[in-house]
Amino acid sequence: MSKMMKIIGTVAIINIAARLFGFLREVVIGKQFGTSAAADAIATAYTIPNFIYLVVGGGLTTAFISVYHSSKTDKAIFVRRMFTSVLMAATIITVLAVIFAGPLLRIAFNDLTPSQFELTYTLFLWMMPSTIILVLSTWMSGLLNLNDKFKLSSIAILVYNAAFVIISAPLVKWYGPTAYGIGALLGAVLMGVFLFAGIKKSKLYSLKPTLGKSEDVKRVWIIALPILLGGASMQFYAFIHRIAAAGLSEGVISAVNYASKLSNFPQAIMMTAVTTVIYPMLSKKEGEGDNETVKKLYKKGMLLLAALIAPATAVAYFFADPLVRLIFERGEFDEASVLITVPIFKVFALSMFFLAANTYVTRFYYAKGNSMLPVIFSLISVLGINIAIIYLFIDSLGPTAIAYGTVISSAINLLMLVIYARVKWKL
Repeated sequence: MSKMMKIIGTVAIINIAARLFGFLREVVIGKQFGTSAAADAIATAYTIPNFIYLVVGGGLTTAFISVYHSSKTDKAIFVRRMFTSVLMAATIITVLAVIFAGPLLRIAFNDLTPSQFELTYTLFLWMMPSTIILVLSTWMSGLLNLNDKFKLSSIAILVYNAAFVIISAPLVKWYGPTAYGIGALLGAVLMGVFLFAGIKKSKLYSLKPTLGKSEDVKRVWIIALPILLGGASMQFYAFIHRIAAAGLSEGVISAVNYASKLSNFPQAIMMTAVTTVIYPMLSKKEGEGDNETVKKLYKKGMLLLAALIAPATAVAYFFADPLVRLIFERGEFDEASVLITVPIFKVFALSMFFLAANTYVTRFYYAKGNSMLPVIFSLISVLGINIAIIYLFIDSLGPTAIAYGTVISSAINLLMLVIYARVKWKL
């Protein structure tokens, strides 16, 4: 366990640097565009590419890790066929999204004005192609983690986030908000090249595409489909935030985005560090039938998350105003922007532990071969309880109703996951 703690600590440090650059991007956008229509367009345009990247990339990678240790196919062949399958899936989805970009954006965000739509459409066409590389990068990171190359996969996120902001920010002078579309694409390319070169240099496996039938690849897709549904339902939080905020005043979309990103920052660092290290171990121990170690991993991870996130939640909640001012209040992010963002952030802060723990506990369901139940729980929470709370209280509470929806629904989702895991597997 001491070795595991050292690895988690190292991964956490790298993740902090990576997330800092990712968050710096939001700070720079805030400085350059505040809570304006342009900032709204940047947040809106990135919603669909980010959704596909997290859902498809995360689902396929999680399923791949689950199958890897029990694969009956030669590992080298399995890896090559899986790489090909992920590449084809990501390419088909991306091409369709680009071809039908106009109708897709109008359906997803029907409150956009003509000028907002035009800018969002341009940004989307720049950002969407990066999805292919981001999905592949997620899978390559999973492959590295399976082979104990945790640092390399974590540094890749640092490369992406750093490149994104370093490329985008200076280009605003010439390209305006579109610079963030250019930065998204070039940052993804750099991350993909970094991971591909890292796998090649480590001499793990060849990633030369190859076709052919594979029962293991088929198993990955069978396992992945409910995981994709579960991931989609969780990522619908971002979609629901955009849709609900679009019906309010100008700047609320970007204010909700800033507030959610700020609250996600600490919990994402802790959750990613713990889950990145524990899940491959969990998958291996579950495959070996070592239930005692699985139980210990479950309890250890939950205690770690609680110990790490509780202080961050308290600080975020009680010092919401000075934190938002310290991090965002500069340039176009003025007093009005602060007043919109602070109350939303304060409520979002209460969801930190619930969101992190939901992701963590769900991994145990996947390892146990039960990937459907988390989907059901997520659908009930995200598309049922969350939406109901938002639309019941949005007239009286304004944009903070969006944050309350996330807090309450994520807490109920965690409660359902924990109770079932306790009854079914004695976790």
